[in-house]
Amino acid sequence: METMETQVKNVIEKIRPYIQRDGGDVEFVSLEDGIVTVKMLGACSECLSLDATLKDGIEAILLDEVPGVTEVRMAPSEPLFF
Repeated sequence: METMETQVKNVIEKIRPYIQRDGGDVEFVSLEDGIVTVKMLGACSECLSLDATLKDGIEAILLDEVPGVTEVRMAPSEPLFF
């Protein structure tokens, strides 16, 4: 039996090619109390459709395919230092 984290990672791997097709990417960060945290990369990190991709795409698929997932959040961006 796969762990919940393994299930989440497998679903994210299934989603990644569709996001990469538009120049972006998604990376699993953590799973805690049913909340999945992901990092959006590439074109996704500054896309105007980011919220829709995160909630209507990634979250909707994970809620449907992985029992126990309650929400998907984006990891806080790292500050830029010059």
